[in-house]
Amino acid sequence: MSENFALITGGQGDLAEALRVQLIGTGFEVLSPGRSELDVLDPASVDSYFSGIGHLDLLVNNAGITGDAILTKQAPSERNDVIDTNLKGAHLCSQKAATMMMRKRSGHIINIGSYSALNPQTGQTAYASAKAGLIGLTKSYAKELGKRNIRVNCILPGFLETKMTANMAPEAVETALKRHQLGRFNTVEEAARFVSFICSTENISGQVFQLDSRV
Repeated sequence: MSENFALITGGQGDLAEALRVQLIGTGFEVLSPGRSELDVLDPASVDSYFSGIGHLDLLVNNAGITGDAILTKQAPSERNDVIDTNLKGAHLCSQKAATMMMRKRSGHIINIGSYSALNPQTGQTAYASAKAGLIGLTKSYAKELGKRNIRVNCILPGFLETKMTANMAPEAVETALKRHQLGRFNTVEEAARFVSFICSTENISGQVFQLDSRV
């Protein structure tokens, strides 16, 4: 069995695929299940999936959805799905991963956050709340797990041109681009390289990294 074992949730996304390729290239054995294999909304699915893992060195909480809607028009079920997928799902998976990592007294949990947690667009009440909560979870877990030599960090990969953003109106994409001081978006490949870099370090925990040029 590989010495470095990683799990990426939300494994069907473009970022997850870039992460999988990058981590394999640096020596990790990688699992990247889609929702049909690991439904982070379902505690039973999380329990079942993690029970089949022998050990874990890295968890990347990547599963997420958007579901933007104006506050007064968003259905409670839609709001709950967004918050539960982005925040509750990360919490459930982190609990399982931390239990495994504590036995080894080593490990790393990376939460994939969003710039919306810091500066949300109109209509992102649920999404921004969930991603802001993810930052709080990161810092709280880092304090709690540091004494067990488990690191927890949060990465805001930036606006990525992926399947998740493919249906955005061209005007919205252009508006987003104008907020980037370098005049370009980040890429899934560069975000994956940064994740790989953080994994290669030993003393960084409880931090939030924004990977674009918005200020």
